[in-house]
Amino acid sequence: MDMRIESVAAVLFSPDRKEVLLVQRRDVPVWVLPGGGIDPGESAEKAVIREVLEETGFAVKADRLVGRYVPINRLAKPTAVFECRVQEGMMSLTTETRGIGFFPLDALPALVPPPFREWIEDARGVREPVVKRLNGVTYWTLIQNLLFHPLLVIRFLLARAGFAINSSGDKQQSKYEGK
Repeated sequence: MDMRIESVAAVLFSPDRKEVLLVQRRDVPVWVLPGGGIDPGESAEKAVIREVLEETGFAVKADRLVGRYVPINRLAKPTAVFECRVQEGMMSLTTETRGIGFFPLDALPALVPPPFREWIEDARGVREPVVKRLNGVTYWTLIQNLLFHPLLVIRFLLARAGFAINSSGDKQQSKYEGK
């Protein structure tokens, strides 16, 4: 399948692979995998390395492509997900992140929107790169979240339209030194 990748995400497991690194966005305060858009002329692998550094303070190595994920609507972008490993650096908050932390795989925060849980599971279990449709990112899911988390959905829609809202607030940060 030929697909132009527009964004990237990184799955970083703790050395024992029992925890995963999540960042809490400033514009929409949900917990997600580090990642973002690909700059013009930039490869997906270089983009994921840059995005992780910008959002977490960690210099990483992209160990493998987990998969390419194809959107089924305009709520998502074609995304490449990489499993990455910390090379060096100290976890630090940035202008893009409100919180950073490693979370047990069996106790992820409640506000981890689709498709991030699926991407984490794919990184845990699948060894060959997959190509999948983003079936969990639907307008119906958006409507359900609007009912239960209206402010988050409004902030998401504003961010998608280019009107990101940064917020101050409690910051969560933990220390991790890569090996």
